[in-house]
Amino acid sequence: MYRLFYAERSAAYSTRIILEEIGAAYDTVETGIAPGGPRHPELMRLNPNGWVPVLIDGDVALNEASAISIYLADKHPECGLAPAAGDPARGPFLSWMVYLSNTLQIAYQLTYYPYRYCDGEDHYESLRRRSCERLREIWGLIDAALEGRTWFVGERFGAADIHLHMLTTWLSPERGHPTMDEFPNARRIASAVAERPTVRMVHGL
Repeated sequence: MYRLFYAERSAAYSTRIILEEIGAAYDTVETGIAPGGPRHPELMRLNPNGWVPVLIDGDVALNEASAISIYLADKHPECGLAPAAGDPARGPFLSWMVYLSNTLQIAYQLTYYPYRYCDGEDHYESLRRRSCERLREIWGLIDAALEGRTWFVGERFGAADIHLHMLTTWLSPERGHPTMDEFPNARRIASAVAERPTVRMVHGL
């Protein structure tokens, strides 16, 4: 049985959906993630950053949502959530998974965690403005790449679609972020993911 260190409105959301999609038995360990707030002691031992998700698989502890998704998809190939090694779609899949975590998620952090990127509050507003600009740039690039596609990579639903959906839920128009109405291709795929039974179950719908 897998164990997942989990918090609402975090990147652990995608891991939980992946676990549901593969039909795995798992337990969740709820933890706080608020800046400066308490975290589960075991989480801090496993990942001193205090970030989720952390997935326990026997003696293996993994962090970073994209890495966990690739690990689970490869461990359960029968579910078809990632192209196999040797599949021409494998390279684009890996590229997009890394791009989503290393580029798009960082643009969000400029909004939600500006103190990680500057020395004082005087710079927060500038960082937040740049966050909104970067989000519009990055989502625009993704939307253009999705033109004519049924799913993010190839013609089959997979882990990249789950991550795309998760990252749409972090957009906050009240903070000046763009809305998904500006990105119809990404919105179409994210909406299709949102209707999956696994996603509705995680949402408690």
